[in-house]
Amino acid sequence: MELRHLRYFVAVAEEENVSRAAFKLHVSQPALSRQIRDLEDELGFLLLKRSAKSVHLTEAGRTFLAESRAVLQRVEEAVKTTRTIATGGGGELHVGYAMTPTVHILPQTLRAFQAERPNIRVKLHDMSTEEMLSGLRKGKLQIALLVCPNPAMVRGFRFEELLRLGMCIAIAPKHPFATRRMVKLAELAEYPLIALSRSEFPDYHEMLAVFFAAGKTKLPIAEEHESVTSLMASVEAGNGVALVPESMACVAGPRLRLTQLSPAPQPLIVAAVWPERRLSDAVEQFLDCARNAIRTEP
Repeated sequence: MELRHLRYFVAVAEEENVSRAAFKLHVSQPALSRQIRDLEDELGFLLLKRSAKSVHLTEAGRTFLAESRAVLQRVEEAVKTTRTIATGGGGELHVGYAMTPTVHILPQTLRAFQAERPNIRVKLHDMSTEEMLSGLRKGKLQIALLVCPNPAMVRGFRFEELLRLGMCIAIAPKHPFATRRMVKLAELAEYPLIALSRSEFPDYHEMLAVFFAAGKTKLPIAEEHESVTSLMASVEAGNGVALVPESMACVAGPRLRLTQLSPAPQPLIVAAVWPERRLSDAVEQFLDCARNAIRTEP
C-alpha cells in the first residue's frame, strides 16, 4: 500500500464519482478504478459500493476514509516540519536528555542554540535511557544526550562521546560518613544500596556490576527507583546510599553529601545519540553547541 492509494481513495470517496475524482487527480478513469480495486484486494474487504453513475462508502469504507485522512494529514505535517527545519526556518527540535549527567552542559547548549536559531523551538524530554532510544527509533526525538550504553544498545544509531563524569557515593547529611572526604568501598558493605530501575536504566546496572566486581564487593540493592528525584528522596531519608555521577551536586544541593570512593569507579560516559542517517542542519548545530559547551566548561 502506498500513499497514492490513500489519496486516490479519499478523492473518490469525497466526489462519490470515479470520473470526477479522476479529473480532479489528473489520471485516467480506468487507472483510478484499478488502483482502488488493488487497494481493496490488499485490504481484503470492499471500501465502495458501486453503481452505474456513482459510488458509496461501505461501513468499512467510512472508517477507512477517516483513518486515511488522518494519515495523509500527519504526513503533510511531517514533511512541512522537516522541510522547515532542514532549510533553516522555524519548527521544533525534540531532544531527549538525562537530567543529572547533562546538568553542566545543557543550559549553556540551549542558550547558544537559541541565540543562533531563534526560530526553532527546542522541546526537552527528561527520559530514561530506554525511553530515549525508543523515542529515537520512532522518530519522536531527533537527538538524545544520555549515558552511553553498551554497543548492542546503540546498534542502528550513531553516537559521539561528549564528556566523562567521575562517580561518587551519595549519602544523607546525617550519615556516619557525611564528614568524610573519602570512603572505601568495603566500608559500604553494611549499608543498603539505592539504585535506579534496572528496566529503565540498564546501563546504570551494568556500571554497578563492573564496579563492584572490580572491588570484589557486592552491595545488596535494597530499592530501585524510576527517577533520580525519587532516588534522591530515598537517600536523603536515610534508606541507604547510591552511586551517582559527581554532577549530582548541582541537582541535590544541601540535601545530600557526595563523597569520593576508593577505589574510584570508572567514569560515566555521556554521549549524543541520533538515528543512523544524515543530521539535519538544526540537529548538527545543536550538537556543535553541546561540543562548545563542554570546551568552555570551567
